[in-house]
Amino acid sequence: MKAKVSFMHGPHDLRINEVEFPALKPDQLLIKLHACGVCGSDVHCYEGESAEGRYDIAPYTPGHEWAGEVVELGSAVKVFAIGDKVTGDCVMACGKCENCKQGLMPSACLNMRELGFRFDSPGGFGEYMILEDQYTHKFPSNWSYEKGAWIENFSVAYFGIWGNGGYVDASDDVVIIGSGPIGLSAAMCAKTAGAHVIMVDPIETRRNKALKYGADDVVDPTTGDVRQQILNLTNGRGGSVVVECSGNDIGIASVFDIAGHSARVRVIGHSIGHKVPVEIGQTIWKTLSIAGAGGTKNWLPRTIRFMTRMPDKFDFVALQSHNFKFDQLQEAFDVACNDKANALKVMVTF
Repeated sequence: MKAKVSFMHGPHDLRINEVEFPALKPDQLLIKLHACGVCGSDVHCYEGESAEGRYDIAPYTPGHEWAGEVVELGSAVKVFAIGDKVTGDCVMACGKCENCKQGLMPSACLNMRELGFRFDSPGGFGEYMILEDQYTHKFPSNWSYEKGAWIENFSVAYFGIWGNGGYVDASDDVVIIGSGPIGLSAAMCAKTAGAHVIMVDPIETRRNKALKYGADDVVDPTTGDVRQQILNLTNGRGGSVVVECSGNDIGIASVFDIAGHSARVRVIGHSIGHKVPVEIGQTIWKTLSIAGAGGTKNWLPRTIRFMTRMPDKFDFVALQSHNFKFDQLQEAFDVACNDKANALKVMVTF
């Protein structure tokens, strides 16, 4: 079978080619893609500002926020049926290496694959994709494919707060730095738990959006001392949970100032390679607990259940600022790269 698939060859070099798909292995599914979001990570790779996308090894098919339809089953696949609506994991552990046997996170896998970032793990910016059944997950048939494409995005924020021993409840003052798609997902997660949610972002349109998606208060970091603004909103306590979603150096450095005593600090925003001056000594006197979240473990089924039970007012599809067809993929990336202030979520449909 032949189909059109995109390939990232290098910075600013994205091409769509027709390729021949191989026969399925026994544990694989052939999936017809219907929607795929452009993530900030895709943008950084396209701009040459991230080493996560490995086009230095070989061209790869990007896109890890995808949703599609099962159209063919490998001979050993038992739990899926033709027509199932599905999405899949991004960080894929082998389950066999020493680190996997110790129960470590998928990001510790010695044979880790990362869907949409490597030539051996093609992503969702193509008409079809092939994926093993162990990394594939069904979502409700009454969901649109575009909502399904939000599952991976939401799972990152949900795991960032709740994974690795984290939690949030109605007693918390949750401060979220960055009101992009991950930050807004974190806000919805915290608000569903009944917490007081404060969003920090310099872009007015994103602050306004945050107020509709879980934020009780918003803070513009360009208008004054962020720490004092947070203290004013938390009766002098600071955040009991601080979620860093921006990956911005200034945002990262502010975490230690705005966190309250004994706060749980959850670091989600990608900043690998950044050397950021911070007052790390505050972790001692504030007894902060800091956890990162790179790759989720056994989390997408739980994410889908969570999203099913969320308030109806949180309309994921309404967060899409731009919509393009697959043959407009280059235009979609141009908008995502050049209009970051307004391109909250660029969605590509097939």
